Amino acid sequence: MNELKQLEALGLVLPSPAYILGAILFGIIGYVVFRRGRKLPDSMLTWSGVALMLYPYAISQTWLLWLLGIALCGWVYAQWK
Repeated sequence: MNELKQLEALGLVLPSPAYILGAILFGIIGYVVFRRGRKLPDSMLTWSGVALMLYPYAISQTWLLWLLGIALCGWVYAQWK
């Protein structure tokens, strides 16, 4: 337990369950969109899928993860044909 407190003192904290759920959910959606974009000649869907799969690595706040994920999913829904 002491190691956990030392890591927290360094600024490293474990993500919340909501963050982990969001990262997994948007990663799966991103994978599906990426695969669909590769089958169609639509590079916008392909890169949107890549963005959905990779953006959780750059975001540390849970609320921002969900906000950007929903926004990217809305963008994909608008582009899906």
